[in-house]
Amino acid sequence: MDIRPIRTEADYDWALAEVEQYFVHEPEPGTDEADRFDVLSSLIEAYEAKAWPIEAPDAVDAVKAVMADRHISREKLAPVFGSKSRLSEFLNRRRGLTMAVANRLHDELQIPASVLIRPYTMAPRATSRKKQEKAWSGETGA
Repeated sequence: MDIRPIRTEADYDWALAEVEQYFVHEPEPGTDEADRFDVLSSLIEAYEAKAWPIEAPDAVDAVKAVMADRHISREKLAPVFGSKSRLSEFLNRRRGLTMAVANRLHDELQIPASVLIRPYTMAPRATSRKKQEKAWSGETGA
């Protein structure tokens, strides 16, 4: 069986070319060709996972994706968060999820809990104009 490890892009291109023939002429199950197709497919999958890993979305991106996919409006989702403003703060990365909201999102939208409880990037906090002016002038406020 002419199979080798996939370590480089050239190896990957070779494996793709080799496996392409099996999409045109599907091998009979249980044959050497079917086994070769399975092995090549596994090697390609392993290389792709290593070379181009795909990370799961964070909670904000997951909620936005579910809202878009299922055509859920902010108005319909707001009760899960308690208010439109809390939902807006969450979607704008200004508010984290409480466990209660994460549980409701998991129950109502079937978003995996592992996605909802993973830490995610929050937007930097805005400082008030007075604080900015004090910082620029060198005042400490004490």
